Amino acid sequence: MARYTGPVWKKSRRLSFSILETGQELKRRNYAPGQHGQSRRPKLSDYGTQLREKQRIRLMYGLNERQFYNTYLKAVKMQGVTGHNLLNLLESRLDNVVYRMNLGRTRRASRQLVNHGHILVDGQKVDIPSFIVKPGQVIEVKEASKKMPAIADALEATVSTLPFVEINKETKKGKFIRLPERSELNQEINEALVVEFYSR
Repeated sequence: MARYTGPVWKKSRRLSFSILETGQELKRRNYAPGQHGQSRRPKLSDYGTQLREKQRIRLMYGLNERQFYNTYLKAVKMQGVTGHNLLNLLESRLDNVVYRMNLGRTRRASRQLVNHGHILVDGQKVDIPSFIVKPGQVIEVKEASKKMPAIADALEATVSTLPFVEINKETKKGKFIRLPERSELNQEINEALVVEFYSR
């Protein structure tokens, strides 16, 4: 199954969750899309609740089903809490680190920057969005791309970054300092439901 490239707002309304983490999708129409979207939502079973949570996290990070499941399998083999390991692996992806550094307004925009070869990791071009960034590695925009309007707009639109990354807006160079703590990530998601979904 290919990565979802359709309308994000419609998916957000279907899942009652802001995939872009801005809350904008649900402000005007806080109900499901479609002709019967405003009628009462059916009560979800345990399976339905777990499936919905898996879809929320998968779509938020922009992965297809196989990528997401393979990431889960890696998380299971790591020491510690599987759910936290899963989120750490997702947050360590290069496209997500670029997004957290505010070089792209959305994860899709950040993924495109990586795909098109605008991003360097420790001075080397990396154009694979799923590349796992290790704490301490330096991320920067390559010299020829530093004047791109899209990057400048994204940096101007944001006031601050999360504590586990740092970015110099002038040089467009930053660092992935450490793995994030759970309290620093989206509090609306429940990664334990994803673990339950795959553990059935």
